[in-house]
Amino acid sequence: MKRTKVVDALSSTDFGKEIIVKGWVRSHRSSKAVDFIALNDGSTIKNIQVVVDPSSIDEETLKSITTGACIGVTGLLVESQGKGQTSEIQGKDIVIYGLCPSDYPMQKKGQSFEYMRKYGHMRLRTNTFGAVFRIRHNMAIAIHRYFHEHGFYYFHTPLITGSDAEGAGNMFQVTTLDLERVAKSGKVEYEQDFFGKRTHLTVSGQLEGELGATALGAIYTFGPTFRAENSNTPRHLAEFWMVEPEVAFIDKEDLMDLEEDFIKYCVQWALDNCKDDLEFLNQMIDKTLLERLEGVLKQDFVRLSYTEGFNILKEAQEKGVKFEFPVTEWGMDLSSEHERYLVEEHFKRPVIMNDYPAEIKSFYMKKNEDGKTMQGTDVLFPRIGEIIGGSVREENYDKLVAEIEKRGMKVEQYDWYLDTRKYGSCPHGGFGLGFERLILFVTGMQNIRDVIPFARTPKNAEF
Repeated sequence: MKRTKVVDALSSTDFGKEIIVKGWVRSHRSSKAVDFIALNDGSTIKNIQVVVDPSSIDEETLKSITTGACIGVTGLLVESQGKGQTSEIQGKDIVIYGLCPSDYPMQKKGQSFEYMRKYGHMRLRTNTFGAVFRIRHNMAIAIHRYFHEHGFYYFHTPLITGSDAEGAGNMFQVTTLDLERVAKSGKVEYEQDFFGKRTHLTVSGQLEGELGATALGAIYTFGPTFRAENSNTPRHLAEFWMVEPEVAFIDKEDLMDLEEDFIKYCVQWALDNCKDDLEFLNQMIDKTLLERLEGVLKQDFVRLSYTEGFNILKEAQEKGVKFEFPVTEWGMDLSSEHERYLVEEHFKRPVIMNDYPAEIKSFYMKKNEDGKTMQGTDVLFPRIGEIIGGSVREENYDKLVAEIEKRGMKVEQYDWYLDTRKYGSCPHGGFGLGFERLILFVTGMQNIRDVIPFARTPKNAEF
C-alpha cells in the first residue's frame, strides 16, 4: 500500500478507507481505554491524530512510542470526533522505524531559539522550523515564478571570482596552496595556485549579471553569496542567498516600480500559499505578523530621497528622539535604527530611499547631474531595515574608469566588466535582495540564523 502524506490525509473525506501514514511522533498520551498519538511527517504544520485501542497493539511497542520516534501506522481514515481537524486514523498496526531515547533534545516543551541553535540538526523537526522552511521553499518558488512570468531569464553566475563586486575586501579566499608551506616560506606564489591568481568566494553575482542583461535583456541570479565580516548581529550571515535581477534599458523610476512589485508579489504568494504556517507563526511567534504582511499590500511604498530622509531624522532628533548613532551631517551612512524609524515611526509603511551621497555607495552606481548623489534605490522594511539594495548602473566608460581609479581599485581587474561599456553600452540597472531578510519579514522570526537551515557565522560552521 502506498504511503499517504499527512497533509493529504487531513484533507481527505474518503472515510472508511485503509491508509498508511508515516512520520515522527509529536506526542503520545496513554490510558487504559485508548492511546492518542500525534503524528507529523513535515508535509504540514498540522498533526494527524492516531487513535489506538491498547489491547490491539503489543504493550511493549506502545511503551516505546515516545516523542521523536519514527513510526508507520496502518489504519482506517475516519471522521474526527475532536475539534480542529476533519479526519483522524483508527490505528490497526504500528511499525517502529526509529526509537527515540528520553534525552531527545527537542522534547515537547518550550525551548529558546538560542537553545535550539545548539541542535541545528534536530531543530528542523520542530513545528516552528518546519513552518519557517516550508515558507522559505514557497518564497523561492515565488521568486522564480515572478521573474519567469515577467520575461527574465535565470542566469547562473560564478561562486568563485577574481573580483570584488563591492570593493570592500571582506571576502573568503579560495586556494589549493599548502598554507603551512606558505607560512614557512613567507611568500604566496599565486601563480602556483589552482586558478593561477588570487580568487575568492563571491559577495555578489551582480557584475556578471550585468553581462547577462546586456545580452538577454533581463536576467536574475538566485544563489549563495559569502562575506567574511566578523559580525554577530541578528541580521548578518557569512553565507546567505541573494536574488539579483539586472535589466537593460531601465531607469530609476522603473527600477523602483520593479522592486515594489516584486516584493508585493512575494508577500501575496506567502499569504495565498502558506496559510496554515503563517497562522501558526502569527499565534506563536508574532501576533502582528499577518496584519503586517497584509499592510504591505494595501499601500504604495514611499519614494524618499536620502536628503529628505536625513532632514526628517535630523528634525526628529532635535525634537527629542534618541538614536544610538546620532544624526550628524549630510553624507553619513544611515544605520538600521535610522531606516527603521523612517519606516516604522514616521511613515508607517515601506520606504524606497534613493539618490544617496556618492561617497557611501558602490563605484558602479550612476551619478546624478549634481555630481554628489548616486541613483541608488534601497527598499526599507519594518522590523528589517534594508531588504533591497539597488541602483541604476553607470553606463559611461570614462566615468566608470574614473570612479574605479578614484577609489584606489585596480582597473585591470575589471577589464571584462568595462568592456560592456566599451562595446555597445546601454542604460541598465538592477537590485539585490537578501533572501534571508525576506524570510525574516515573512515569518516574523527575530534572528537571521533561524531562517536558514544551517547558519554560517563567525566561529561557526557546523554540519
